[in-house]
Amino acid sequence: MRDEMAADPSVCYLGEDVVHSLRGVSSGLAAAHPGRVKDTPISEAAFTGFATGAAMAGMRPIVEYQIPTLLYVAFDQIVNQAQKIRLMTGGQTRVPVTYLFPGSGARLGLAGQHSDHPYTLLAHMGVKTLVPATPQDAYSLVRSAIRDDDPVAVFLPANCLPRKGDVDVAVTVPIGPAAIRREGTDVTVVAIGHLVHEALAVADDLADQVDVEVIDARAAHPFDWHTLTRSVTRTGRLVVLDDTNRTCGWAAEVAATAAEELFHHLRAPVRRVARADVPMPFAPVLERAVVPDREAITAAILETAKA
Repeated sequence: MRDEMAADPSVCYLGEDVVHSLRGVSSGLAAAHPGRVKDTPISEAAFTGFATGAAMAGMRPIVEYQIPTLLYVAFDQIVNQAQKIRLMTGGQTRVPVTYLFPGSGARLGLAGQHSDHPYTLLAHMGVKTLVPATPQDAYSLVRSAIRDDDPVAVFLPANCLPRKGDVDVAVTVPIGPAAIRREGTDVTVVAIGHLVHEALAVADDLADQVDVEVIDARAAHPFDWHTLTRSVTRTGRLVVLDDTNRTCGWAAEVAATAAEELFHHLRAPVRRVARADVPMPFAPVLERAVVPDREAITAAILETAKA
């Protein structure tokens, strides 16, 4: 964000307590770019709508939400206003807004109302929706989101925030293409966000039993069907990992489309590992029971490999 603000004076930053960076995401931006980082009132609908107007007037706002569930308060402004204005004006108006959700998803101790991971909702509505899993992708995909002329949502998973790694500022990652993080021949596992790392860990643990290919989707929408198709054509088996509810979730869509379009390549039923269809509990022991874990991933891979 600092690099994009330095390169483009139309980029600005909005959100609650972002000048002093309560969440640490906007640290130093206000000092580096005076007047372009604005604290907003505690009204997500208001400042999300404000960002739409600013984008229509030629700015490129980044909107930070302190808690991912605050998306629900601003949902109309994103999917019914910002997302549709370009179509409603016949392409005459652009709405280049980046919606940033740092710390999205469950991590023990975040509490029930802070632990949703609602990327599926925006993907369902056709909003470009990114969920980076690595420091490099976080850097490069955020830059791509800011430069895009349409609304783009970026969910930064809570379980990925502690990860550190080298970042090459010259590397560009476009919106859409997935990444193969581990090549394999027996089972394709496609995951998104922090579950990519869980999949890689399980794949290493099972290396003497099953050769697992791990695909990092990067984007919930648009989804890279080409990469998935090539992989499933080789392995004949598919497991989908998704940290949202099982019913009507992102994994459900990937599994259903794979069953429709890749059935002649599949040698076993597609399996999903996702959240239970319940509100996120507050108690840590119940939280652990609801979210996908390595045990569930391991069982799904082994069942698929043996089918």
